Amino acid sequence: MAQDIYIIDDKQELIDELREIFKEEIEYKFRSVSTSNIEIALKNIPALIIIDEDNVDLDIIEFCKHIRENEDNSITPIIVISSNYEKEHRISVLKQDVEYYIIKPLDKEYFYFTVRNIIELLYRNRRVSPLTGLPGNVQIQAEMKKRFLNEEKFAVVYFDLDNFKAYNDSYGFASGDEVIKFTGRLISKHIHKIENSENFVGHIGGDDFVSIIGITDYEKICQEFILEFDAKSGGFYSDEDAERGYVEVANRKGIIEQFPLITISLAVLEIDAHIFSSILEIGEIAAQLKHKAKTVMGSSYIVNRRKF
Repeated sequence: MAQDIYIIDDKQELIDELREIFKEEIEYKFRSVSTSNIEIALKNIPALIIIDEDNVDLDIIEFCKHIRENEDNSITPIIVISSNYEKEHRISVLKQDVEYYIIKPLDKEYFYFTVRNIIELLYRNRRVSPLTGLPGNVQIQAEMKKRFLNEEKFAVVYFDLDNFKAYNDSYGFASGDEVIKFTGRLISKHIHKIENSENFVGHIGGDDFVSIIGITDYEKICQEFILEFDAKSGGFYSDEDAERGYVEVANRKGIIEQFPLITISLAVLEIDAHIFSSILEIGEIAAQLKHKAKTVMGSSYIVNRRKF
């Protein structure tokens, strides 16, 4: 997944140097903006903000405070690069919850590993599901909000397993985890198979996943995903259960009930910032659509189209 790194530099002197340092890291996307356009950077909720203090006209302390006061970027890491080596100044900057203060001239190797390690640490600790390795709720919300605020037109696909509790009750949580990991891998395979796309896959939690894709891509992706899911998901059952097409699970009263094999429901929303009022509304409509999709027997997808 691409990592947007914004360079705040009124003279735009730093961007070329950083692109050279990170030329092998194709997932790092460096973007340079001036202080007058800082809201562009904040709106895109970057993975990292780097400020060249020598080339900004604003007071660095107040500038960092402004970034931290932005709700969406309250935990976005900040690196300040400066030729000011006075300890008192450095401490004053770091007190603004700035992660690193690096003195010029840049040591390229030191800077490379500083940036790489910050992003990898955040990715591991805050943004990744430990079960699937996919981005979690923090990154899902940031990715969706970024596209929404930039008024992009895109589609959000929600994935929800059907009859998963019955499978867990019958085969145990360890086997259930394998089904979830399989589902995550399969979603990623189909969502990311379009070259040079900026499609996104996230793991909401449990057996719920979400992807963000282009408007023109989702019909074929949903159809091909469901075909492969149905063809392979039966492999998680015993031959006996797979052949008869259901599992038997005792309810709380000890009565044996029959449940169909796992299927999957997909709810697709076409998103336009001029139609939806907020990310919250998208979630509310998605919940309604998922409920409707789950009333359809077997694996299926349902689309909510709103005229743009």
